[in-house]
Amino acid sequence: MNVRHVMDTSECIGILKALSDDTRMKIFGILREGKLCGCKILESLNITQPTLSHHMKVLCECGIVIAEKEWKWSYYSINCEKLNELIDYLGNTKCRNEKGDRNGLYAGK
Repeated sequence: MNVRHVMDTSECIGILKALSDDTRMKIFGILREGKLCGCKILESLNITQPTLSHHMKVLCECGIVIAEKEWKWSYYSINCEKLNELIDYLGNTKCRNEKGDRNGLYAGK
């Protein structure tokens, strides 16, 4: 039986805080294309390797990014399971105005 983990508020806050940084959001955008070596991420950004390491540590610690070490290289990818939990958590929000209509959430506006 496949039981899906339900994200709690503190996990959601941790991910949203991590993604609130411009550089980390750029890294997330880069990783949307798939698994990448840290060196390739570094080529796309105007930052130093130690700065990249710091940002990757934050993204990995909150769980939204997975790091895999292969010999001397680190490869990073989005943790799709954690991303889906975040989407479920945020998507389970009731957004209605006084009339009971949805306020544009998934309303195709």
